[in-house]
Amino acid sequence: MKKILLITSVILSNFLSAQNFTLPKLPYAYTALEPAIDSVTMRIHYSKHHQAYVTNLNKAIGSSNTKSLTELLNTASTQPAVVRNNAGGHYNHTLFWELLSATPTKTPNPLLLNQINKQFGSLDSLQKVITAAGTSLFGSGWVWLILTPSEELKITTTMNQDNPLMDVVSERGIPLLAIDVWEHAYYLKYQNKRAEYLKNIWNILDWKVVSDNYLRALKK
Repeated sequence: MKKILLITSVILSNFLSAQNFTLPKLPYAYTALEPAIDSVTMRIHYSKHHQAYVTNLNKAIGSSNTKSLTELLNTASTQPAVVRNNAGGHYNHTLFWELLSATPTKTPNPLLLNQINKQFGSLDSLQKVITAAGTSLFGSGWVWLILTPSEELKITTTMNQDNPLMDVVSERGIPLLAIDVWEHAYYLKYQNKRAEYLKNIWNILDWKVVSDNYLRALKK
């Protein structure tokens, strides 16, 4: 388990280095994901919420930090709550932004699609299970598609800014796909209609990125 979790240092490697952490550049304009996600929500979510996680994480760890973000997550049980929460927020949002696109690839590569069909019957079935998991999650959190140590796909959820890399969650594995179901991710446009937000997120979810994450995880 430890080995498979630590290989995530090759995924999203642009922000996993030790020392101080920085807000990654958003790979598209604030307006690019409309109408699925409106520009006002994108601006606030990225420049306010995500920036706050980065700022607060750097304050919490101090300038002498030698741990990478992955190491902080893998040892979440030994970290102060402020580090656990903000390290999780930084990791989760960075992955989330990378998964979204104005011109997404709508289907996984053949290898991932075959595994999805084997375990869930079809891509549509997988998306329905993920949507249902995110809709039914009580309170704020995330819904994930992960690769388990046995190299199987699994859908799981976490509360707040926890994620499957942390040693404090029950379902651990390598994150391939993450969807934010905190209210600040959708409330300005969808109000209390989380299910509608989750339905529309598939219109901007880039399966090429998910597939690339899957291939990198399998190689290790």
